[in-house]
Amino acid sequence: MVIDGDDFYLDLLFFHRRLRRLVAIELKLGRFKAAHKGQMELYLKWLDKHERQPGEEAPIGLILCAESSREQVELLQMHKDGITVAEYWTELPPKAELEQRLHQALLEARETMARRGVLLEGDGDE
Repeated sequence: MVIDGDDFYLDLLFFHRRLRRLVAIELKLGRFKAAHKGQMELYLKWLDKHERQPGEEAPIGLILCAESSREQVELLQMHKDGITVAEYWTELPPKAELEQRLHQALLEARETMARRGVLLEGDGDE
C-alpha cells in the first residue's frame, strides 16, 4: 500500500467467502502494543477505500502477537473497529495446562455471550 508516498506492507490478506470480506492479518514478534491498533486501522481503512468491492462487507483485522495485553485490548475497544488480537504459540504447553487454558477460554466465551444476551445450545455441558 502506498499512502502519502510511504510504502506499507500488510503481512497477510485473505478473502473469506462466507463472510464476504477481506481479512487482514498482522504478525508481531513481541507483546501487543497500542500502536498496533493504529497500524491495523490504517490498513483496514485503505482496504475499505481501495480494495472493497460492491456487495462485500467492511474488512476486518487480526493481530497475532507472541503475548497479548488484555487490559490494553479491552480499553482500546478494538472489537468495535473490527480488529481482534490473539496470541500464537511457538510450542504447545503441557497437556494439563492446555486443557486448563481451553476450559478457561470456554468459560470466558460463555460469559461474554451471556452478557450479550446470546444463548448457546448445550450451555452448561462440559
